[in-house]
Amino acid sequence: MVLKKSFIACAAIALSITLSAGTVHASNQIHTVTSKDTFWKLSQQYKVPLKDILVANPAVDPLNLQVGMKVTIPTVTTAREAATMSIKQAASAKEPVSVMDPAVKNVRGPGGYDYSYTKKMTLKATAYSADTMENGGWGAVDYFGDKLKIGTVAVDPAKIPLGTKLYITGYDYLGLPKIGIIATASDTGGAIKGDRIDIFVPGSKEKVRQFGIQNVTAYVLQ
Repeated sequence: MVLKKSFIACAAIALSITLSAGTVHASNQIHTVTSKDTFWKLSQQYKVPLKDILVANPAVDPLNLQVGMKVTIPTVTTAREAATMSIKQAASAKEPVSVMDPAVKNVRGPGGYDYSYTKKMTLKATAYSADTMENGGWGAVDYFGDKLKIGTVAVDPAKIPLGTKLYITGYDYLGLPKIGIIATASDTGGAIKGDRIDIFVPGSKEKVRQFGIQNVTAYVLQ
């Protein structure tokens, strides 16, 4: 008990000293958009998660970046965050504690693995192929310029942020794994708005049309 009180006292003192020092590292960067920039490329360039860039720029449409536009690249670490992290690390070293987030649940998915998810949605799904006519003349690539593959899905970024990992199941189509697919929201489409999702499926445009319109279940993975 004495040791525990001493540890808590030391942690409190460390937190007080660190907070009084102010910001340890405040380096939000401002990036000037060029003609070849996308949020995905910026996340790779600055090694910042795509979701963080989207959150840091709520007024910016990621699908309509304009040359010369100023974009915030979030890389701020405050003294409070640093101190809190240090105390958490010290506490975990002394007394390991397993903390479960009640908002996170598990679902059994491909491979028989359990996947943690934070949200479950019912979406109206269609399918598309690598045919140029179905991709706005851009060819067989997604919004980020990556090759289309099983697991590529087009979404409405206002509903599902680009870069979101999804487990999609509940469809009936022989061209996709029966149990479902682990997908990434990495594409968009002019007709994909709200609770709509477009799933890339290998094969000809005529074959893909057999998918039709189906209701699917999508889990937003942690």
